[in-house]
Amino acid sequence: MISFPLQPKIVEKKGNWARFEIEALYPGYGVTIGNSLRRVLLSSLPGAAVTQMKIKGVPDEFSTIPGVLEDVIFIMQNLKQMRFKVYGDEPQRASLKVKGEKEVKGSDFKWPTQVELVNKDCHIATLTKKNAELEIEIQIEKGVGYVPREMRKKEKLEIGTILLDAIFSPIKRVSFEVENIRVGERTDFDKLFLDIETDGTMLPQEVLGQAGEILVKHFSLISETFKKEEKKAEEPERDLTKIKIEDLKISTRTQNSLLENNIKTLAGLLKKREQDLSTLKGIGPKAVKEIKKALQKIDLTLKK
Repeated sequence: MISFPLQPKIVEKKGNWARFEIEALYPGYGVTIGNSLRRVLLSSLPGAAVTQMKIKGVPDEFSTIPGVLEDVIFIMQNLKQMRFKVYGDEPQRASLKVKGEKEVKGSDFKWPTQVELVNKDCHIATLTKKNAELEIEIQIEKGVGYVPREMRKKEKLEIGTILLDAIFSPIKRVSFEVENIRVGERTDFDKLFLDIETDGTMLPQEVLGQAGEILVKHFSLISETFKKEEKKAEEPERDLTKIKIEDLKISTRTQNSLLENNIKTLAGLLKKREQDLSTLKGIGPKAVKEIKKALQKIDLTLKK
């Protein structure tokens, strides 16, 4: 049996960046675990992003705005850099309305209470004239990973609404490296270093924990599925004619109703279909549901 590594630990931390270390991994497991975690971190974690925008007086992304230094495409890129914490699952809207010479930042938007902008100093645009005006309305949504706007072009949009590529992932960078270390007399065990930088909406240790949980759920699904099949194969075949209705975990009232209808064993019950049971005296929809639930617990079903 292979040995398991030591618990992960943070060996260095600065701002939204942290370096994790996992020691004494069985030979080859450094790359296996490092690569698996990296892929999940980059592709599968939830976050929030701007998904569409509307600028007053602008028909499409190829336009320019009088008195604004940046063109619309550049403003779109800036909007994609805003990082959010969103409390709730519904899409949220925010608006901005500014005039005069000014550097426009993310903090100039009016935000709903369910949205928190993490990087408030995020640059949006530069107004270069005293009579310049800029009005923007954006929509923020929750999602996973990266979703290009081409995947959402079927959405019905108001005139002037422009879709954005949505970067939902809270991860900015992930990398890993593996070193050989000595464990006992062997020198080919692995030490894994994992560097994670987030966008500030989550801590590095939080995203690493989420990635590990996602992998565990996937592997548990495989493991539990085939454990059940193995258990079924090992179980001796049950003689259903010898299992009495009284042994089935159902209410006394439902038991008595079955017995009164001359259904005395599990074998007799399994010969019946759901509609057959519904026609029997004393067996209503509630009793049928109770019977089906009890059978399901012992991996059995009524006749189709």
